[in-house]
Amino acid sequence: MDWKTRPRCDETAAWPLLQAHARHFLKGAEPFDLRTAFVADEQRFERFSQQAPYVFADLSKNLIDARAQELLLQLARECGFEDHRQALLTGEEVNTAEQRAAWHTLLREPYSPGREDASQGLREEVATSLADMLAFAEAVRADASITDVVNIGIGGSDLGPRMAAQTLRAAGVTSGPRVHFVANGDGHEISELLPALDAAHTLFIVVSKTFGTAETLLNAKAARQWFLAQGGTDVARHFVGVTCNVEAASQFGISRVFSIWDWVGGRYSLWSAVGLPLAIAIGSEGFRALLAGASAMDQHFASAPIETNLPLRLALLDVWQCDFLGLRSRCVAPYHHGLRRLPAYLQQLEMESNGKGVDASGRALSFSTSPVVWGEAGSNGQHAFFQMLHQGPEVIPVEFIAVREPAHSLQDQHRSLLANALAQARALMIGQTSACGHRNFPGNRPSTFLLLERMDPTTLGALLALYEHRVFSSGSLWGINSFDQWGVELGKTIAADLAPRLASGDAAGLDASTAGLLARLRPS
Repeated sequence: MDWKTRPRCDETAAWPLLQAHARHFLKGAEPFDLRTAFVADEQRFERFSQQAPYVFADLSKNLIDARAQELLLQLARECGFEDHRQALLTGEEVNTAEQRAAWHTLLREPYSPGREDASQGLREEVATSLADMLAFAEAVRADASITDVVNIGIGGSDLGPRMAAQTLRAAGVTSGPRVHFVANGDGHEISELLPALDAAHTLFIVVSKTFGTAETLLNAKAARQWFLAQGGTDVARHFVGVTCNVEAASQFGISRVFSIWDWVGGRYSLWSAVGLPLAIAIGSEGFRALLAGASAMDQHFASAPIETNLPLRLALLDVWQCDFLGLRSRCVAPYHHGLRRLPAYLQQLEMESNGKGVDASGRALSFSTSPVVWGEAGSNGQHAFFQMLHQGPEVIPVEFIAVREPAHSLQDQHRSLLANALAQARALMIGQTSACGHRNFPGNRPSTFLLLERMDPTTLGALLALYEHRVFSSGSLWGINSFDQWGVELGKTIAADLAPRLASGDAAGLDASTAGLLARLRPS
């Protein structure tokens, strides 16, 4: 099957069969109930769980049965998933809207010199770029005059490196200079950070694929102005760039530039030179371990049969929940302090990739795509929104993430943390019957449990690659292009028009609401 002409999910024979099964599943004579399912099948845990590289996944507490799984696998085959996967992993132009590959897996593929194929030149470029970036990271780590590193970016140039650095800092992996992140277009963020720094001992990394991202450039200019005001004289030494636009970086005053390729999407760019602040934080050995963990998951995704391919199984679960069970929200609850920014990272990865209303050919969709992804670290979330998860009228699948071995010695706290993660998943499933309605828990509420042995760069790399491939797989089934993001453009265009109006007061052509708000927001 040609992956470019493969059928969309709702054009397959499996789609109406899944619709029929879902009706029976939800509202038949005996609607599906997790509690009954576990009693009826003593092997349910084994059937709906599996080990993948560095990640164990228990899917058994989800609202799914053998028949649904069988039909979902049929759906994947009829959608030509395996051919589309091969196209992704071999660098074909799967980003059809922009005629680009989305070959981020190449960034973490072990380099083999002496290969004879058409892509060897590009592989050599990637290996050289990685070595160059890691050598610079080690030089910064060894430079006692640099005490602080500030990464200035936004979106994919911030969320991935920030989340990974935060996660590995909590795991006790980071060392070297302090690494900070600035992303928000609100000047309060950078204004809060700069007074704590010393210009003579600070390195700024400006990350923008085009070197034209408005928020990033405003923050970079503010940082440069502060640097000069503090007596800094060598912008070229204290500012480096990560961009495709070397000329624009040079005009800013940056001479040391790490290039990225246009086929590296922002939300998939952690593995490239965009990961420079992370490499400085964890060192070249740690960064290579991160790549190795991701590569191990890549190999699993590429070679595992679809029945035991964990990224695909999670994607099929997303399709089943969104389009057949009507569950269009997913809570991510990582029971690890370091992963507290993972929900924010996944919001971009999933909703920017798959939050589409048309398929890859521009046809309108008649079904839901990306779920709304949100969450908070456990056990904090238990004292906030878990009330709604347990007793609210809307059923929301929860994704628990736990780490078996802590990086600290507080065993009582870690045992309590793990007990809480297990208890919340069990409580969602079993519920509680009470004559007092306020104490009644309906139960039969779905959850996934991802278990990691420990938190280190290798494990984190595998976990993030798992999520990347899950997003691609669900997008593939939905027939959408997961690698463009036109939805972020309109607001930027309008903002560029409104910014000078805030100074001039010109409200010509604006709607009454925007004009009224603009008048109130203008400086007095």
